[in-house]
Amino acid sequence: MESVLEIINTVYLEVYTLANIKSAKKRILVIQTKTLRNKAIRSRVKTSIKKVDLAIAEGDKAAAVAALNKATSELNKAASKGVFHKNTVSRKISRLTQAVNKLA
Repeated sequence: MESVLEIINTVYLEVYTLANIKSAKKRILVIQTKTLRNKAIRSRVKTSIKKVDLAIAEGDKAAAVAALNKATSELNKAASKGVFHKNTVSRKISRLTQAVNKLA
């Protein structure tokens, strides 16, 4: 994964060497900001899903339910911010819930 400095250097080059129009320069900066935000949100979602999967693999129902609640919250936040489509979020939550409910 690229470091923040590499991303900033890339954006700097794109803004000051490629784009000539002011609005194009602004769009490059705005898109880069949104990309970083979306990457952070996706990372949080993936981490929360991994925690649920780990609890399921260990067979710990209480931990799995707690992790599922946090993962559901993270997924719904991601959907509300437009990072994931609502149907994708619904499908992921459904599959995680089914897996947790299978635990004895």
